[in-house]
Amino acid sequence: MNRVRNQLELNKIEMVHENNESTPVTVAVLDSGIDRKHPDLEGKILAFQDFVAGRAIPYDDYGHGTHVCGCIAGSGKISDGIYAGIVPDARLVIGKILDRRGDGSVEKMAEAMRWIMELKDAYNIRVLNISIGTGKGYKNQEYDEIRELLNEAWYHGIMIVCAAGNSGPAGGSISMLGMNRNIITVGCHEGRETYRFGHPCQLYSGRGEVSDIYRKPDIVAPGTEIISCKAAPYRGKTIFDKYYCKKSGTSMATAIVSGCCALFFQKNPEESNEYCKRRLLQTARNLGEAWNKQGYGMVNPAAM
Repeated sequence: MNRVRNQLELNKIEMVHENNESTPVTVAVLDSGIDRKHPDLEGKILAFQDFVAGRAIPYDDYGHGTHVCGCIAGSGKISDGIYAGIVPDARLVIGKILDRRGDGSVEKMAEAMRWIMELKDAYNIRVLNISIGTGKGYKNQEYDEIRELLNEAWYHGIMIVCAAGNSGPAGGSISMLGMNRNIITVGCHEGRETYRFGHPCQLYSGRGEVSDIYRKPDIVAPGTEIISCKAAPYRGKTIFDKYYCKKSGTSMATAIVSGCCALFFQKNPEESNEYCKRRLLQTARNLGEAWNKQGYGMVNPAAM
């Protein structure tokens, strides 16, 4: 069966869990929200803020955020652990900044970033997952505030993980968010598993310019047909059809890397985001691809 952990070649991931002292780690997710009633996500939400419609109760009317949260922290409860996320005991802080069509704005993201900074100490937020991209349509001055907020979050110890976007494979197709030096920008690649897919995600994963000052993406992870939590309504004849679905893209790859970073902080709660970044990149497996396609290579959580 297709599992997130199988695609990551995480045959040693259990070793990481066995040696882990289970220090609670919180991952903040800025996305389309979360389905609070999904059995794999119950009890994980520490805080929720709706920056789109102002609703108080967690929800997800697009489905993307629920899938991302499942990749990171799904318990796998309804599937007997088969479709568990990377770090099943992580806690979540959710900022809904995308509407039911998956659209958002720089202003909403800025509001959400300020909210995350207010909560970071109270909820021990160590990782921020941004599985969304920005196109070229934003003006530089609109992005300036986001860049400043992201830098502030980084300097306050939050590991920021952002999607490279799905506008590749041309050079310079990485999301504007991902061009920030203080962000781990994640591209998509299936490594040796590429042959299993007719349209693997590396064919459209955002790529950097060879001449850019900051060489991007930083790292790649699997992102093709990733099975994770499905937002309501739960329809289907099987457990899988009701509660799970497949999605592809750098969003899924980003969530996988965020989960790996959360695992790192569980095992090493006193370490900094700078050290986590070094371990993440220095232990990546070189795929032999161009830098602007693979960065340092495939994420390698067991070595990390």
